[in-house]
Amino acid sequence: MKKIVPNILVVDDSKAILIVMEAILNELGISNTITTCLNAKEALEKVKKDINYFDAIFTDLNMPEMDGMELIRHLGELHYQGGIIIVSEMDHKVISLAANLAKQHNAHLIGNIPKPVQLSQVSRLLIKVAQLNSHTLLKESAISKDELIDALKNDEITPFYQPKINADNNKIESVEVLARILSSKDDNIILPCRFINTAEQHNLINQITFSLFEKATSEFKNMTAQLGHDFKMAFNLSPTQLDDLNCPNKLLLILELNQLTPSNIIIEITEQHALSSLMQLETLNRLRMHGFGISLDDFGVGFTNMNQLRNLPFTEIKIDRSLISHIETDLFSQVVVSSLFNITSKDNLDLVAEGVERPEELDYLRHYRRNLAIQGFLFSRPKPQDEFISWAKDWLKTDGSPCLLYTSDAADDM
Repeated sequence: MKKIVPNILVVDDSKAILIVMEAILNELGISNTITTCLNAKEALEKVKKDINYFDAIFTDLNMPEMDGMELIRHLGELHYQGGIIIVSEMDHKVISLAANLAKQHNAHLIGNIPKPVQLSQVSRLLIKVAQLNSHTLLKESAISKDELIDALKNDEITPFYQPKINADNNKIESVEVLARILSSKDDNIILPCRFINTAEQHNLINQITFSLFEKATSEFKNMTAQLGHDFKMAFNLSPTQLDDLNCPNKLLLILELNQLTPSNIIIEITEQHALSSLMQLETLNRLRMHGFGISLDDFGVGFTNMNQLRNLPFTEIKIDRSLISHIETDLFSQVVVSSLFNITSKDNLDLVAEGVERPEELDYLRHYRRNLAIQGFLFSRPKPQDEFISWAKDWLKTDGSPCLLYTSDAADDM
């Protein structure tokens, strides 16, 4: 655990709670990187010294001078990117409101732990912190600008496919297209975490996106023909790409060349960065007017509050894996996800649970059934076209139980 979440701050006006938290974190293998504070003001000053130092902050709610909610507000104002966990008993309404307020303050509230604190609860939430950090921290060395330019010149941007499975009828509803670099020199596969940041920093992200879009849409008809039924393809766009008002026309031209229509396509916009500029909103609206599906990706790691979901033209919401992980025992995640089900049901939006890796998570989510799709390693890892088609044909022969495919699938893809 130490390598995943190295720096922890614990804030509580009870010395006893601080001692218990230190003991639990030491038991989990996190030592010499724990900072404790008896009041929120002191904690805030420590955060200000290095906003990127702490990976997670555990805070009480009821404290003198500055309470936990005020601390969370200040952390949001400082653009603190780590995970925040409330150490306090909370009822359903308080959890829902606290999560929504945190989003409006641009803070990542990812859970709560009731007192007395248990080791298993802390361990589970540190896993969620690590999942949150996977969005914001670069775990592997990035490739250079020149290496990325060479990959583009050599046409090495390769689409991989991961299905979204209808929780009610087990049908493949759509397939997310994910970018990989397949090296022509040694056949190594380079994951997006090593090149997307480089692409965005050097204005190469559009070249990657349109190369991926062109290749995947050219493969679309072959895939649907081999599987014998239609499904949609989903592509990721970063909010910065929405600043290009001509983006919809470029996508439409590629679709026309491949004899497809926008109704075949879902555009996924990550929630990690808030949609802000008028150009981004105009492009988003224009995409929807042309008939593209619009998905809010990674809901739970960014700053879109519940009310904004009703005002922006989304057709789909994807719940981030940090809210799905161990949801069967996590009251915080259950409340937030339940609120999403209520909103999406009323507004006729599709809902996708991403990052499903355990049968227990699937069993819990299938109780909702209505307008829910499941995506995750429990079903399939992202695969190149031929491997995906082979997996999908096998899937169509099963009764919809991932257990029948998971063992061999995981072994092939690790």
